[in-house]
Amino acid sequence: MDTLTAFLTLLFVMDPLGNIPVFLSALKNVPQKRQLYVIMRELVFALIVLLVFLYGGRFILTWLGLSQEAIRIAGAIILFLIAIRMVFPIEGGIMGERLEGEPFFVPLAVPLVAGPSTMAILMLMTNSEGEQLWNWTLALLGAWAVSAVILLASSPLAKLLGNRGLIAVERLMGMVLVMLAVQLFLDGIKQSLA
Repeated sequence: MDTLTAFLTLLFVMDPLGNIPVFLSALKNVPQKRQLYVIMRELVFALIVLLVFLYGGRFILTWLGLSQEAIRIAGAIILFLIAIRMVFPIEGGIMGERLEGEPFFVPLAVPLVAGPSTMAILMLMTNSEGEQLWNWTLALLGAWAVSAVILLASSPLAKLLGNRGLIAVERLMGMVLVMLAVQLFLDGIKQSLA
């Protein structure tokens, strides 16, 4: 995997356009002036979590005694489930519950931006190609920056795209993620049989 592929994969998995409705819904009880601060705070929390998994993922895997194949297959399954929910949404969204008050860390930072599939992909990248850690850091920072810009502009983007536009983009990203999940799964099976 090269840096551009890693960047695009992380960006699709973070799904900033698909997260716009959830962010807007979670922030509807937060005063308008405070919403940008809350979004930025949650994005910084998510980046910290993702950097921990990028740099500590290899040690977590070793400590837990997990093989690269197991992580690849588990990441593929999680990614597939999230993608299916994007293509065939359930009532209440991906999180399935409504929030009261100002969100803190959950669900905006984790699991929306720094979700299990993003963490699994980061651990997989560092475990399989750890010598490219600098490239993976650039890919992560780039995907996070694009996600941050999109989520900080969530209100104007929601008005521009409309509800149907957001749904169409989320479903399209879900289809791409289904294909990525299947490829990850096949790679994991191939490695375990080799």
